[in-house]
Amino acid sequence: MLSRVLVETVSRLSLYLKPPSSLRTPSSVGRIFQRLCVTSTPPEASSVLKEKNRQPLGDQKTVYHQVALQKMRSGRDSRYDDRGYRNGGSYGGGYGSGGRGGGGFGGYGGRAGRDQMAGRGLREIDWRSQDLKQIEKNFYHELPVVAQRSQFEVDRWMQENQVTVHGRDVPRPVFEFNESGFPEVLVNMLYSNFERPTIIQSISWPIASSGRDIVSIAKTGSGKTLAFILPGIIHTTKQPPRGRGEGPSVLVLLPTRELAQQVQEVSREYCKAMGLSVTCLFGGAARGSQARDLERGVDVAIATPGRLLDFLESGTTNLRRCSYLVLDEADRMLDMGFEPQIRKIVSQIRPDRQTLMFSATWPKEVRALASDFQSDHAFLNVGSLELAANHNITQVVEVVEEYQKQGRMMSLLTDIMNQPECKTLVFVETKRKADDLTRSMRRDGWPTLCIHGDKNQGERDWVLSEFKSGKTPILLATDVAARGLDVNFLRQRNSET
Repeated sequence: MLSRVLVETVSRLSLYLKPPSSLRTPSSVGRIFQRLCVTSTPPEASSVLKEKNRQPLGDQKTVYHQVALQKMRSGRDSRYDDRGYRNGGSYGGGYGSGGRGGGGFGGYGGRAGRDQMAGRGLREIDWRSQDLKQIEKNFYHELPVVAQRSQFEVDRWMQENQVTVHGRDVPRPVFEFNESGFPEVLVNMLYSNFERPTIIQSISWPIASSGRDIVSIAKTGSGKTLAFILPGIIHTTKQPPRGRGEGPSVLVLLPTRELAQQVQEVSREYCKAMGLSVTCLFGGAARGSQARDLERGVDVAIATPGRLLDFLESGTTNLRRCSYLVLDEADRMLDMGFEPQIRKIVSQIRPDRQTLMFSATWPKEVRALASDFQSDHAFLNVGSLELAANHNITQVVEVVEEYQKQGRMMSLLTDIMNQPECKTLVFVETKRKADDLTRSMRRDGWPTLCIHGDKNQGERDWVLSEFKSGKTPILLATDVAARGLDVNFLRQRNSET
């Protein structure tokens, strides 16, 4: 099966659709594919699969065309014409007056531009005056099979996988799930879904289980969700029992509601197996059900900064019990202007917490945050410190003149749509361009939907569901989807995370 993703790249003339900022240099042109677009490669262990047998890593590569996009015309059949498809009327990124909702994607769940004043009523806690009970953070016991592994074997594994580890007394990596020291129920779940740990899991689990702070630099799609959530689950089970209405002991902060929901989806079954509750807090959805979860008390909270600050400021919950903090996509959160919100949130968490930071890059802003929030951390890096294309994907970049774009896009779409089980993802920079292009393409018969930041939760979920299922195989998105979305491009045994 051939599946391609269409994105915009640089043209020598001004483009009808400008490329997202994340795609304006060759070094980062592959960034958006790292979760969305892996085909015939193994699943990374950050989502739960239904089957055990999978193909080995890198057994097949897929070609993606990245082209500048102008406007589309098609003589295709009218199955997806605005007048006859789904809700009828004009779509243009919405459903018209009688549609399901006002849109569907990207909402930042408290994006910085909208929530600069969020948390302004919070008071910083003087932790020096608090009577803090000691928390247990080190629960790792290295198994004999790990301890007896030769240093030569470990060094060779590190070199082959481009792993760099710095820090004091860093434990050896684990190569199998049964070496992790996790409870048997979790190990069995892992074996039922995956073959072996990913690289980032192999090195993160022993360090996080030892109670150490971590800075982890790894590409999106590396399996980092399970790298931080499983040690967090065990950490929670080692703390005093939670009372009704008490806040979480594990907090995971992410930049977007899509990522928050994905992490919750991955975490839910593992938390359930250990008798823990998990909730997801994000903007763009009703507060009521989220507030009720907090009022009952939760063990694990996965949240975007704006919505969490809202609940903290209203007194719905607090973070006094939190002792395990994860900042996922740290560089992305800083790019989006969340640093003030993050600092307000961290001020509400005890200073002797365990803090894990995961980032795709290591800019000075992330380094400063790590310096302020962590002590004696272990530094883990897999691959380059800069954003790079996923090497499991072959990418073809086409730079075309303005007058060539329409014909080239027509040719590519026609070719792609003749392939079985294909999906096509088109990135645009602005919401208006997404709406206009979607409306134009649907009028010409292309099976197209779009998602961007002005869409509400209901439509966003519906659009992504239509795209993932293949019912609508062309999706237009603004660059809010540039990193981290989980879209399955193959049926049966392959999943991308």
